Parts: sequence; structure tokens; C-alpha cells
Amino acid sequence: MVLQVQEGLLTTSSLRVLVATAVPAERDAVARAFTRSTGFTCDVIAAGVGPAAAAAATAVALAGAPYDLVVSAGIAGGFQPEAPVGSLVIADEITAADLGAETPDGFVPVTELGFGTVTHRPPSALVRDLAAATGARTGAVLTVSTVTGTAARAKELRARHPRALAEAMEGFGVAEAAAAHGIPVLELRAVSNPVGPRDRTAWRIGDALAALTEGFGKCAPVLESWNRHDRTH
Repeated sequence: MVLQVQEGLLTTSSLRVLVATAVPAERDAVARAFTRSTGFTCDVIAAGVGPAAAAAATAVALAGAPYDLVVSAGIAGGFQPEAPVGSLVIADEITAADLGAETPDGFVPVTELGFGTVTHRPPSALVRDLAAATGARTGAVLTVSTVTGTAARAKELRARHPRALAEAMEGFGVAEAAAAHGIPVLELRAVSNPVGPRDRTAWRIGDALAALTEGFGKCAPVLESWNRHDRTH
């Protein structure tokens, strides 16, 4: 389902943004940030869980309408202590953490195997401006197909990706779809739990969804002022 949060409203910009979340609770949290009129059009979808579902649903949405920016958004696990529970993270790189091969010498990313890509980089100026507006931390957000559930796995990921702030399951899929259409991509995450041993009692999903709404509300003025020249940087 697509929530067209600016449908029928007059806008002052031609900017059109697609926000891809995983589940309806995240979709609705983003949509709540746009209860007032803004200077751009924003459509929000619940694309499904995992990189494959995210890529497929995002690609379908992009084929159906022209967009200027795609955003992967939702909750995430945060690497401690850099990304505490309740904080916001904006990716300056979106990296597939487990796309590659296991070898006797350790994990080898698909790029070192001679094909594919594992990283997409959002527009640096836009990342900087959004971080300043929201107070979000910036760094790598990892896309994983299996959520980390042990301290050993968390340590392994940090060793391979020392700039990682968070892990989620959809960003790289959304970024692949955006890249196929030549559209810039962002990833914005609210931290709901620490990356590490699986402990449901430590999850703060409601707080993270509230932080997601607040963060997107603060993003709106920055997106409104993102002009065509800025869109290339």
C-alpha cells in the first residue's frame, strides 16, 4: 500500500520523494511526520522485510511514477556505544554486509570476487544537511539478511566495517532499485535495540518509531530546500 501523504495538496517544488519502509508500523510512523503541507510530494510504502522484497517493491514503485529521491527508512539495531537506543542514524554509505563468500581465510565481499557492488553512497551534502537538522549520527548502515544475535557476530561485523553505526535488512535492496533508475538514495534509521546478543527485553520499538516520526519532521525543511543543483551532489 502506498500512502500518498501529499496527495491533492499544492506544493512549491517539483521534488517527489519515495520512502520505502519494511512494515506498516514504520510506514505509518513516517507518514505521521507529514501531517502538514510541505514543499514536496512524498509517497510512503511498506515494501516488505529483507533486501529482496525491498528491492522488488521499490523497483515497482519507481517504474510507476517519476521520483527525484528514494529513502530507505525504519528501525534498526545500533552498534554500541556509538548509536544508542533511541538515536537516529543517517547512512553516508549503505553496505551489504553479507553479500559474498565464506573462505578459509574469512569472508570475501562480492566485489573482491570480481563482480557486483556492495556499497551505495548517498549525496554527501544532503546527508550533512539532514544530520545537522536532525542531530542524527552519520556512518555506515549495514544491510544483513540475518539479524545479528550474538556478541561474536557483532564483533565480526565491526571488524569488517569499523564505521558501521547500525544494521537493518532493507537499505541495500532499496539502493539497488534506486541505482537501476539513476535516482539518489538515502537511508535513515531509528535505533530500537543494540546489535549483539538477542534480548527482546532490551528492544524499544515504540520509542524508535516515535524518533522516526520526529526525525522525518525535521527532515522536511531540508528536503524542501534541496534544489536541482544540490540533487547532483
